[in-house]
Amino acid sequence: MNPVVTGTGRRIAAGVMLAFALVASGGAQAQRAAATLVDVDEVRSAPLKQTIPVIGRLVARQAGVVASRTRGPVAEIRASVGDRVAKGDVIAVLAQDRLQAERQLRAAEVTEAEAAVGTAKAQLGFVSQELKRLENLRKSAAFSQARFEDKKQEVLQAQSAIAEAEAKLQRARINLRLADIELRDAEIRAPYPGVVSIRHTEVGSHLAVGDPVVTLIDDVHLEIEADVPASRIGGLTPNAEVAFQFSGGGHALRATVRAVVPDENPLTRTRTVRFTPTFNGERNLATNQSVTLLLPVGEPRDVLSVHKDAVIVRNGKNVVFVVRDGVADSVEVDLGEPIGSRFEVLGGLSPGDKVVVRGNERLRPGQSVSARENS
Repeated sequence: MNPVVTGTGRRIAAGVMLAFALVASGGAQAQRAAATLVDVDEVRSAPLKQTIPVIGRLVARQAGVVASRTRGPVAEIRASVGDRVAKGDVIAVLAQDRLQAERQLRAAEVTEAEAAVGTAKAQLGFVSQELKRLENLRKSAAFSQARFEDKKQEVLQAQSAIAEAEAKLQRARINLRLADIELRDAEIRAPYPGVVSIRHTEVGSHLAVGDPVVTLIDDVHLEIEADVPASRIGGLTPNAEVAFQFSGGGHALRATVRAVVPDENPLTRTRTVRFTPTFNGERNLATNQSVTLLLPVGEPRDVLSVHKDAVIVRNGKNVVFVVRDGVADSVEVDLGEPIGSRFEVLGGLSPGDKVVVRGNERLRPGQSVSARENS
């Protein structure tokens, strides 16, 4: 064999191998350069708690008319519409001259009755002493059986007189107590804290028992009342937590179910539900103010979901591109109900799959991609 030819052949072979290596390297670089940049999102499993919006309203746990508990002309009104009062604050005062005189009369009757009891007890002591004296003469010739029997009857009469006097004393004391109550009720006080919404009387008006004085609303202890469709009552168990918002938007707040009223409206097929809200310092609240409650449709369940932007329709089928090892594969998926910005996945995907959510409109099955996480 010619050594020159052999060396030349080796140089040619080496050149050919180098050329192949350069071509392969260039192809890989070209392939990397041709990879399409896409955004991906993860298919995930999470608890699903579906809700429906229901309009509710704020109601006061305590609200109503504060009425007069006694009779008399109005001498003073100390609360106007819009005034906030605390429990026990005086709202109005009735004229007290007649009531004070009535109280003095009842006090005098008590004093009189106490004196009558004292007199009756003294009389009992006197006749009891005479009865004892006659009993000591029983063995003497001066003893009179008839007189002795009469004296025993006098003792019984004196005891009866004491009982009668004590009953009158008790009645007099009760009348005095009633007079004190009437005098106390001449000052009409707030039975609970709240704001005066209506004033029903004026100074100089005469009030009878039960006549309205003011309407009072407790705007601190408010609840939410809503008429909920009977078909949605199942998830509203006592102490169940729901979200709500005030009309006009704002951040979501929390409320818990206090009671479901067992009375269904036959026209609307709804039931009244009361919720205890947490306001977190919200101000200027008012009864009948509207709120939107987000009520659970049913029990929470775990669902697999995919981002809505990952789903494209091709040939009448729902398709997503799943990225595996830098390659986008087309996968047909079976979708369920929408969940916010995602779809429930019934089949075709697994938890953790990376699906293309941006740049998938022009992708082809098997195309190389460079993936970055969706922000």
